[in-house]
Amino acid sequence: MTDYDAFLLLSFGGPEGPEDVMPFLENVTRGRGIPRERLLTVAKHYQQFGGKSPINDQCRELLAAVGRELQEHQAHGADASALPLYWGNRNWGPFLVDALREMKAAGVKKALGFVTSAYGSYSGCRQYQEDIARARAEVGDGAPEVHLLRKFYDHPGFIEANAARVTAAYRELPEGLRDDARLVFTAHSVPMSMVRTSPYLAQLEETARLVAEAVGAPEHDLVWQSRSGPPQVPWLEPDIGDHLRALAEGGVKAVVVSPIGFISDHMEVVYDLDHEARGVADDVGLTMARAGTAGTHPAFVRMIRELIEERTQGAERRGLGRRSVLPLAPDVCDDACCPRPVRPKR
Repeated sequence: MTDYDAFLLLSFGGPEGPEDVMPFLENVTRGRGIPRERLLTVAKHYQQFGGKSPINDQCRELLAAVGRELQEHQAHGADASALPLYWGNRNWGPFLVDALREMKAAGVKKALGFVTSAYGSYSGCRQYQEDIARARAEVGDGAPEVHLLRKFYDHPGFIEANAARVTAAYRELPEGLRDDARLVFTAHSVPMSMVRTSPYLAQLEETARLVAEAVGAPEHDLVWQSRSGPPQVPWLEPDIGDHLRALAEGGVKAVVVSPIGFISDHMEVVYDLDHEARGVADDVGLTMARAGTAGTHPAFVRMIRELIEERTQGAERRGLGRRSVLPLAPDVCDDACCPRPVRPKR
């Protein structure tokens, strides 16, 4: 076991006002050759909601909830101290490099990092490792080490939180439609090149299976949203909108849509599901209830404390997945895991 003296929340970041939207999108897409016309289209999505993404406020709420959980557990006689809490983003303030500077000034030497992504992939795992290395180099001598907590796709707390959100969504449907409503899970689509070099798809399939099993759903689907790549590059399919149309054509009357690929109701959830997918459902006559994300559900917050205790106290590493199908996510990824995807030549 290793002594740690801080907890660091790492997330994607999002604009806090209309003037932040384009600089934020430029940060997100830097080096990817995304046409400005595409950025302007996405910017309109943010402007429909006042130019502010919900993600930063949700990170503040999660960090506060983790702080309360650690303090309450300490107050009840736990050995671990309530670690000081920090937060740094990849694409917008508070930036990761600024968080590391603050931590260095406070004397932090070694921190545990929690990434707001449950699944292994380049963008959800290795890229954060690269972000940390780059930020530490910028801070220079004395920059704190950051060791990431493991991925939690099958942790009991994550499954419990999502199952509770799905159950609540079923209750939103009219009684006559609940029993036959189709359960549809969504996650961010990624290029097939990323799928082939990461456990992303397999872990999502296992999470979907576990949540469906927990709520007693006889059938479920895993589909995709928020695709952003050029049309000639293969990405995970089907898209949620296309899937809803197909369900309606097959006679389905109601759906519960659960965005298990995300841990908070940020812009891609709010726009792509509550706006676009719901519009499709209305057009094809589907009654749709959208389940919430894990957010600050007590089981999810408790899970974060348990992940901390795995590393600080040697607590049991819990997971509900089938070990014959997938291993428990490691503390440290293999050097070959989740490499940067190779972008096709134009």
